[in-house]
Amino acid sequence: QVQLVESGGNLVQAGGSLRLSCAASGIIFRINTMGWYRQAPGKRREFVADIRPSGTTAYADSVKGRFTISRDNAKSALYLQMDSLKPEDTAVYYCNANRGGVYHWGQGTQVTVSS
Repeated sequence: QVQLVESGGNLVQAGGSLRLSCAASGIIFRINTMGWYRQAPGKRREFVADIRPSGTTAYADSVKGRFTISRDNAKSALYLQMDSLKPEDTAVYYCNANRGGVYHWGQGTQVTVSS
């Protein structure tokens, strides 16, 4: 079955950096659009960034210039480098795989940014 396993979440001070990873199995990784979403307490899940099979990337305005999404098709791995973190980045971060409108989600990893 499909498994997306996130890791790398932690408690960090404002201005710091974290790198999230997502290990995928059960899918043909290289043909999926892979993305990161996040959900803060009391808020809806929101788009953070995604990367298409071609390597084209897209970012939410709130993270542009601070976050970088990347993928390693050989390892079936997705990454999110997060720099200049802000308290408002605090959320559970979810890995997502999308192919032809079929979505798969990981269980999430907690990122907490203290001020």
